[in-house]
Amino acid sequence: MFENLQVFVNRYEELNLKLYDPDTAANRELYTKLMKEHSEITPIVEKYKEYKRAEDNLAEAQELLNDPSSDRDLKDMALEEIAEAKQIIEETGEELKILLLPKDPNDEKNVIVEIRGGTGGEEAALFASVLFRMYSYYADRHGWSIEVVSANETELGGYKEISFTIDGAGAYSRLKFESGVHRVQRVPETETQGRIHTSAATVAVLPEAEEIELEIDPKDLKIDTFRSSGAGGQHINKTSSAIRITHLPTGTVVECQDERSQYKNKDKAMRVLRARLLDAKVTAQNDQIASERKSQVGSGDRSERIRTYNYPQSRVTDHRIGLTLYKLDDILSGNLDELIDPLIADDRAKKLEAQNEI
Repeated sequence: MFENLQVFVNRYEELNLKLYDPDTAANRELYTKLMKEHSEITPIVEKYKEYKRAEDNLAEAQELLNDPSSDRDLKDMALEEIAEAKQIIEETGEELKILLLPKDPNDEKNVIVEIRGGTGGEEAALFASVLFRMYSYYADRHGWSIEVVSANETELGGYKEISFTIDGAGAYSRLKFESGVHRVQRVPETETQGRIHTSAATVAVLPEAEEIELEIDPKDLKIDTFRSSGAGGQHINKTSSAIRITHLPTGTVVECQDERSQYKNKDKAMRVLRARLLDAKVTAQNDQIASERKSQVGSGDRSERIRTYNYPQSRVTDHRIGLTLYKLDDILSGNLDELIDPLIADDRAKKLEAQNEI
């Protein structure tokens, strides 16, 4: 079933020649483009070569087994090689299927994360701040940079809402499964009788949109400036550096007041606006596809509960795949891979299943 993969090998060898060409090296834009393509197909080519070697070994071993002149020892050795080659063919075949799955074009992009306190009032706002720290720790572990765009802080240090960017290779591929409602069960600090309360926060993870993907007519924008303010209405500065941008056709509103520079706030707000508009555009397109996969955020509705954090039992449960881990502190410290890796594996399994049904 992998006969057509020779085209990847041919292209791989062609790219090797081009990348060693001095003329290519002198053209930085071309060199970068070819290097990107080379890095993308290298895993496929290497795995395909491994698969082909196993096929050749299998053919040789079967020929040896069927040779009337082969003695008993040679036939035993051939049987061992046949079993080993078949196992490698099966394993590499499955790995090749995964490598050949259509890739999400957004996977390598930076992301914009928006967290909003939901049901639960102040407790929900405090949990939103916990989630913000969790993703900050996770970004730090991966060497990604994080920058706050806007934050609406409460008196107790929670967030009614907070928006921030995470810049780093593959950020969206790892974080896209975090979109949805995160529920927390714990005893609030303000609770005198020790009763467990349930509250929730909503997380939206948006791939950052590039300008070429989405054209925004300046005439469609209403831009207002205002004074930045912190919790309790305390002024962070006395100049009108905060920015509010309204996209008139859709009514989308974005604010940024994190920077003292009006220009920087406007730049950040435009990044968020582009991401939101692209997300809305993609969501509308996906809604038209009846067979849309449901692994990323369940039904695609961010009102759906995806995960529960239970403090008394130190338990975290991801409801989409039925995974429960009893290591709450570890996860809140940014060790999210034990949750994210199974979600990625489940996503791949669903893609393979859908592909096999075609």
